[in-house]
Amino acid sequence: MRMKRSSTVLEKAEKRASAIFSIQEDLDLGSGLKLNDYYTLIATVREKQKQYNALLSTLDHLYSELKAEERGLMEMSEHMLSGVKVKFGRDSYEYEMAGGVRRSERKHPKRKVKAEMVMQS
Repeated sequence: MRMKRSSTVLEKAEKRASAIFSIQEDLDLGSGLKLNDYYTLIATVREKQKQYNALLSTLDHLYSELKAEERGLMEMSEHMLSGVKVKFGRDSYEYEMAGGVRRSERKHPKRKVKAEMVMQS
């Protein structure tokens, strides 16, 4: 699960806006710097953060559902191969076509010769 996003910039801005509000409620510093615009931008950022965190939650939920469905699909894939094995046999071409390895084509492990026996010869 992903961590939800918090914003230190947003927290600082909210504190600064409160402090400026205590100076004057409708402060206009000129050059387009108005307290009301500052509050509007803070609200916009807060809303985007909420949307982002909500989408993360939705994405996490969808990911969990996907993983569960994959587990079910993996299990059914195993059952399908087993069904082909039961119906056609483990050494059949149908079993190989379904993704299995035919018994006659399996590699057999080679026995290791002990070093002692080799040296005695």
